[in-house]
Amino acid sequence: MRRFLIWSALAVVIGLALAGGGYWAYWNFYARFQPVTISRNQAEIQRLLDEASWVSGGGGGEPLYIIGYRDSASTQRYEREETEKLRAGGVEARVVVFARPDREGQVQSTPAERATVAELWLSRDWSLYQRWTATPSRNWTAAGIPAADGNLARSAVVEASRQFVTRLNALLRDAGAPTGYPLVIWRDRDGFMKACACADSRSWAFIRDDFSAPDVVAPAGLGEPGPAIPPTVPTPGDGTPESLPYPTLGPIPPAGEAIPPLPGTARPGAAPGTTPARPTTPPRTTPAAPPQATQQEDTTFF
Repeated sequence: MRRFLIWSALAVVIGLALAGGGYWAYWNFYARFQPVTISRNQAEIQRLLDEASWVSGGGGGEPLYIIGYRDSASTQRYEREETEKLRAGGVEARVVVFARPDREGQVQSTPAERATVAELWLSRDWSLYQRWTATPSRNWTAAGIPAADGNLARSAVVEASRQFVTRLNALLRDAGAPTGYPLVIWRDRDGFMKACACADSRSWAFIRDDFSAPDVVAPAGLGEPGPAIPPTVPTPGDGTPESLPYPTLGPIPPAGEAIPPLPGTARPGAAPGTTPARPTTPPRTTPAAPPQATQQEDTTFF
């Protein structure tokens, strides 16, 4: 009986360990990357998203919001690798950028970044956003963009972008959603709002699944027929205005003779309209005979 109890207790311990390990593996490799369905504050979160000045490359379809800041490497990577896939699934990616506030006296944004954020919130210029993200941040000077520092109106716009992110994160935490960047918010097929702090690429597949977006998008133009070749292509010498005709050349003279001028051309210095004289061939001379050997005393020479 005692042995039975020992083995029973050992089996219970092993079963609990296996169950705990399996749950940990499920959470660590799958569950923690799933998006969170927002069940609270949906109306206020949607109002914030509608009032924010987002930029978009178009595409139509269901809106998906990507919130991040310029120097976030994970945000730039998500946009670069996932935007085209989502667009192929009928999604319009809307990007909302903000300038991070100072933290413990440390400045986390540059004057050029603040000026660009203010301009994007005011103009919503997609081409400006593309130029900004395509340029390394250390090389971006915001040339031609009014400065936000020292400008009361534009400084207020920069501050509004920060307040937007602060309020949005507070609402998401209250709804049980994690925060991080890129912060992606969308609605699934059933209309439920979802949020994802998608810094890890293992979270991206869940978003694609909600929109039936492809995992791989072929490069633009791959497999498409190229432009048709015109039926007639001008070639040199065919008399078309696009090309110059080839000159008519005479027979090549033997070596040692002067090359005659081309037909219709005159020698330099001749009067216009005169017929060029036919070149004369210089008379050929017979080469002299080689010297003969002669005997002079003890030396033979040539």
